[in-house]
Amino acid sequence: GGDHTITYPILQALAAKHGPVGLVHVDAHTDTGDTALGQKIYHGSPFRRCVEEGLLDCGRVVQIGIRGSCYDPDAHKYCREQGFRVVPAEECWMKSLEPLMREVRVQMGERPVYISFDIDGLDPAYAPGTGTPEIAGLTPAQALEIIRGCKGLNIVGCDLVEVAPMYDVSGNTALLGANLLFEMLCVLPGVKTL
Repeated sequence: GGDHTITYPILQALAAKHGPVGLVHVDAHTDTGDTALGQKIYHGSPFRRCVEEGLLDCGRVVQIGIRGSCYDPDAHKYCREQGFRVVPAEECWMKSLEPLMREVRVQMGERPVYISFDIDGLDPAYAPGTGTPEIAGLTPAQALEIIRGCKGLNIVGCDLVEVAPMYDVSGNTALLGANLLFEMLCVLPGVKTL
């Protein structure tokens, strides 16, 4: 729950224990903005703040499902300059993400990894209950492929953010969010599943 700002202090704590961590980030937005309304800490800036503080192992950051409105002709330039792998949503359309996750597992290696999943990474047809919906997103099946594709990684934490139930009278967004969190718990190290 909460907006994506919550990931910033979590990564501060994890980096204090583990050093810079890898990141599997599912989102419609890169969340690497600098300021909004004069504030440096807001839901669109957590990963820029994390880079500035050395909390991320930037060569082990992948951002999946990125799309939507932007204010810059090269919206992913900052991310690429940091060494992030950006996977735009259009590279995910109408296909399985299992091959992508095989590459991600190699990229992450055996060192600590954090999963941060913004519900707006999914198409608003499935998850309308969020503050910044963007069309043409991932499907729930692709979300499961991403999360289940993290099994075997050295996951040291995870979150699911930006669920806003008041924007979805059907309750589907909250249901989807709860199930994705359950799936994240199932891929944590040492968890035995059938």
